[in-house]
Amino acid sequence: MSDLETGGNDKKKKFAKMAESSFFTFSKPYLEAISKGKLFSLVYIAMAVINLILPFVILYQVIDSGFFSLGAKFVFAFVLTWLVIVFACWIGFQLWWNRRKKIVDIASSEFIATVIFSEILQTFGEWLGTLIGIIGAGGGLLASIFLGSDVDYLFSLIGMGFLRVGVLVVIIGPVTGFFIIIISRFLAEQLRMFAALVNNTKEIATNIKKPEQQLRMLAALASYTKEIAVNIKK
Repeated sequence: MSDLETGGNDKKKKFAKMAESSFFTFSKPYLEAISKGKLFSLVYIAMAVINLILPFVILYQVIDSGFFSLGAKFVFAFVLTWLVIVFACWIGFQLWWNRRKKIVDIASSEFIATVIFSEILQTFGEWLGTLIGIIGAGGGLLASIFLGSDVDYLFSLIGMGFLRVGVLVVIIGPVTGFFIIIISRFLAEQLRMFAALVNNTKEIATNIKKPEQQLRMLAALASYTKEIAVNIKK
């Protein structure tokens, strides 16, 4: 081997060693997290944390608005409604926290972005529908006992002004939440069906290229053709 070839191999080894240094590979964990879909689990963790913080944000907003200065009945109405909000947000926390585990299973599929988006869409719809249903029914019922039609003002303060329907919020809230859950699940299932179709089509195309799979398909086709011919003669 000439000195020129030896020098070239040494340079290649040095370059390969340099490419494996921490300067070039420090982002490897982040890149692997993206490719395997683990990064998307942060969405679930963030939403779970938001559910823990949300009741206290609402509490601060209502106190800052001067709502408590309106009288004792307004204070009692909000305290009971706030307890319902805490319960609903705790359910929401469990929903997001438990669903984050499904990302690991989804990562085994090649086309993961569509499936993960469908999971996030479904979970978000179920979370939103659950909050609206529980707060609308439970909070609306307790607040209506003290406030009557003034319950609309309370719901505006807690960010649910779209439910300003008076005491009917007890019915409208759960119905609205139910349809949100159904629609979000329907849309999510359509996306998952599309992803499953693509994955299965690629798997079939890959198997067809294998000789043993071709023989099995030909044997199955011949058996099926023979069965049809026998049935025609009857």
